[in-house]
Amino acid sequence: MKIFLDLKWFFQQEKKAYISGVFLLLVVAMLQLVPPKVIGIIADEIKEGTLTKGILIQWILVLAGAGIGMYTLRYYWRIMIFGSAVKLSKQLRNSLYQHFTTMSPAFYQKRRIGDLMAHATNDLSAIQQTAGAGVLTLVDSLSTGGFVILAMAFTVSWKLTLICLIPMPVMVFLTSWFGTMLHRTFHKAQEAFSDLNDKTQESITGIKVIKTFGQEKEDIEDFRRQSEDVVQKNIVVAKIDSLYDPTISIIVSISFFLSIAIGAKYVINGDLTIGQLISFTTYLGLLIWPMLAFGWLFNIVERGRASYDRVAALLAEKVDIEDKEGLTDEVPSGDIQYNIEEFTYPGENEPVLRDTHFELMQGETLGIVGKTGSGKTTLLKLLIREFDITKGQIMFGDKNIRDYKLEKLREAIGYVPQDHFLFSATIAENIAFTDPTVPFSQVENAARLANIHDDITQFTDGYKTVVGERGVSLSGGQKQRISISRALLMNPEVLILDDSLSAVDAKTEEAILSALKANREGKTTIITSHRLSAIQHANLIIVMDEGRITERGTHEELMFAGGWYKEMYLRQQLEELVEHGGH
Repeated sequence: MKIFLDLKWFFQQEKKAYISGVFLLLVVAMLQLVPPKVIGIIADEIKEGTLTKGILIQWILVLAGAGIGMYTLRYYWRIMIFGSAVKLSKQLRNSLYQHFTTMSPAFYQKRRIGDLMAHATNDLSAIQQTAGAGVLTLVDSLSTGGFVILAMAFTVSWKLTLICLIPMPVMVFLTSWFGTMLHRTFHKAQEAFSDLNDKTQESITGIKVIKTFGQEKEDIEDFRRQSEDVVQKNIVVAKIDSLYDPTISIIVSISFFLSIAIGAKYVINGDLTIGQLISFTTYLGLLIWPMLAFGWLFNIVERGRASYDRVAALLAEKVDIEDKEGLTDEVPSGDIQYNIEEFTYPGENEPVLRDTHFELMQGETLGIVGKTGSGKTTLLKLLIREFDITKGQIMFGDKNIRDYKLEKLREAIGYVPQDHFLFSATIAENIAFTDPTVPFSQVENAARLANIHDDITQFTDGYKTVVGERGVSLSGGQKQRISISRALLMNPEVLILDDSLSAVDAKTEEAILSALKANREGKTTIITSHRLSAIQHANLIIVMDEGRITERGTHEELMFAGGWYKEMYLRQQLEELVEHGGH
């Protein structure tokens, strides 16, 4: 029953609803004692020949009153207990979602999306069951069972009651044993479902790649295998679950046998009336539900405990990047200065940046180039604090970026990453993502700056075109330019383009860069690119290699220096010339 202790915080939060619901359950449990007693009394009246019409009507009214009372009270306790359980599910779901939004990329490198989705669906459903049906079965089984046993002992025969309860310890032992097995197997079943969930999400997202490489049969077979694994693990759970009812039924049958056999003897000896024996067996029938509920309780509790352990472990993950007390509540602006002695990604051994020092004046453009894996994107991630520096610092204006509130720091930066993510919404909604209330004229202006307006107007629904999940209906270049539009709409102090022009042709690239230069006067721009034509206009260009700056200067200075930059620039110029047929 550890899960109820784990959920103590919620029961205290909703104590008014739970106390009221439990009280009504207790009243219902007491009202359930009325019909068996009335049946026994009427049976004895019939045997004695003293039953009259008036007495019969009187007892019928008592039964009707008890029935109406149980009907009404059951309606209200369901609202209180099950309604509170829904609140728990909502609260945990909100906490999980908020937790997901605060976690750094390192968290998502360790966790699979399908697994996180399973936590927010299946696991929360099992926890909700515990706080709803679990509380019901716990209280109802104990209260109904307790009241029935007391009624049997004090209104009929305590001796016969003790005899009929002899098999009960066996039931308690077996259901506890089943519960332990169920906890272990259900945990494995939930993990298998998470794997299947992740497989489904990944396959649907990557369906283009699967079809392109003709791997449909292999993917279907992989899905079938994982689906079969989920089925097998849930069958194991079902096998253990199916042991509860037969076990309890056998125990109840033994109790019924003892009550009839011994009770009949008591009637013959005159220790009981026939009506009392009828009441006793009817009471015993009422014990069937508490016994079944007790077995069901173990089932619910063990499922809930396994799921709560998974969710609690997820929520216990610490946030890597968070605000400290007393931070500056202002949007940063000014010069940017990098002074990084060394940076290593969490969980890695080798540093990806070493001795990286440079300064970018406000309003200037910085170009960052270098081989794949040289540390270009890492420089940008550190500026927006996706990761924190352990040795060194980055200054923005006159303050360390860690002295600004994270929300304010990122408000100053428009970031267009390499992986262009578009939401399953209209093009206009994607562009206006940071501020859905902006006038359409601003959305259109941002699209013009990114040289995507003409493409959009050619779509059937124009700016109202729904792009599909992750922008699946658009080309790579179109997705890049819509992503740039989204960042430009912010009019940020710093615009970061992380290899965001790779999917557009040279003419489109030149048009976008010219528009940026004309419309972002006085604001800082940082561009990383493999194509050097995208950064040759920059005020400062740095060349990265294995985490270090190997060259720096303007385009003219780097060409004069004759290093890697010049060699790569001339090679790209030659390649472009060849592509255009030597003209």
